[in-house]
Amino acid sequence: MDRSACEDNFTEILEKAKGYNNFIRIDMEDSSCTDQTIDICLKMNKRYNKVGTVVQAYLKRSENDVKMLAENGINLRICKGIYNEPAIIAFKDNEEIRENFIKLINIMFDKKIYVGIATHDSLLVEKARQLTQNLKLSPEHYEFQMLLGVSNKLCNQIADDGYQMRIYVPFGEQWYPYSIRRLKENPKMAGYIIKNLMFRN
Repeated sequence: MDRSACEDNFTEILEKAKGYNNFIRIDMEDSSCTDQTIDICLKMNKRYNKVGTVVQAYLKRSENDVKMLAENGINLRICKGIYNEPAIIAFKDNEEIRENFIKLINIMFDKKIYVGIATHDSLLVEKARQLTQNLKLSPEHYEFQMLLGVSNKLCNQIADDGYQMRIYVPFGEQWYPYSIRRLKENPKMAGYIIKNLMFRN
């Protein structure tokens, strides 16, 4: 609705989370929201110290954003990004997005800031794993993240290999509208979910 309403609502959530010593991450929407989301994250983290956000690897600005946020000690989730943004601000080639994804998590590793590696791309998972092994990083520095019902086999393999694996689950009264909106933004996701429902291991 507006910046003030957002901050008021978010403050209420953070006050509740504080009582449980919980960490809260602000999700990221399309590029029109990036600056305000980052600003609110930085502001609230100074007050509550357990606030993070998301950076999308397909945006060309993300390298600078990650460097700045890491300097401020912000816990980040790195994902590819799903919105259809103009080529002037976003990488369009999948290989470019993958390269930037690995670059971004490498910045987080270099700064020793906790990072969520959010991808269902098996190639990116393998590259990230190789990176953690080369840098001899222990599991408390990072985690892999996926959506419930997507890439179940890969998800189970990551967990079985001893890596931290977080599963994201839409929850609350608005779980269905939220899920439908995410599927509209990324229709490929529907195919992954149906495939996993049909071929569960």
